[in-house]
Amino acid sequence: MAETPRLIATDIDGTLLADDRTVSPRTAAALARITAGGTPVVLVTGRPIRWLELVYDQLAEPLPAICANGAVVYDPVADKVLRADPLDPHLLAEVARRLRAEVPGVSFAVEIVDSRQMRHEAHYPLRWDADLDAIRAVETPEELLAAPAVKLLARAGEQDPDAFLALVAGALEGLAEATHSSYSGLVEISAAGVTKAAGLAWYCARLGIDARDVLAFGDMPNDVPMLTWAGRGVAVANAHRAVLEIADEVTSANSADGVAAYLEQVFGVG
Repeated sequence: MAETPRLIATDIDGTLLADDRTVSPRTAAALARITAGGTPVVLVTGRPIRWLELVYDQLAEPLPAICANGAVVYDPVADKVLRADPLDPHLLAEVARRLRAEVPGVSFAVEIVDSRQMRHEAHYPLRWDADLDAIRAVETPEELLAAPAVKLLARAGEQDPDAFLALVAGALEGLAEATHSSYSGLVEISAAGVTKAAGLAWYCARLGIDARDVLAFGDMPNDVPMLTWAGRGVAVANAHRAVLEIADEVTSANSADGVAAYLEQVFGVG
């Protein structure tokens, strides 16, 4: 990427946000100046739509978002889903069948209604959710898998996240995408071909922007497809080793405003 980027794509948690899930004033100001200058910024996240308000409340204006690891493209101004790529119920059932056979004690949750709602098995451990009114336990496995889901979440107690991902991905090879974005032993499953890169590519094509003109930031394995697709992929210093290995460059950590520092240098703002 020789020229100034035409679009900025950034992950949220562990990348744009500090460890306490806040957007620093420096980061918010950098994004505001860049968007005011005419360069679009898009959030590309594993988060569901219902978790975006906590971020938007800290920004000068809500930014377009690619949610659920690429499965949902969202316009916050119109409160409209522009595109969704869910797993259909038949596929969900086959994914669940394979994982129950391969992973002892596995439990599931699903993100439905374009990730505005969540359903989970009674024994699925809830770690954090911003809107408890949007989530509900189901009574039967059939109920869990009855509706299209933009993401299936799988846990099986305390697990090494990378080893657990390898186990799940192996069981689902050729059937669905599996990735992770945390260190808590959670695997996130999407329809085949659905990644952050695919969602971002669709959004950029809509704007007439080529991959080579995109600057992207990330920190976890679910960011790897996006960072390798973009013309310039930048890891924050706190990133997972898989991200550090493929990144074109490394900026300072999320706790040190790494995204803002890099953007200030590229755009001459600060």
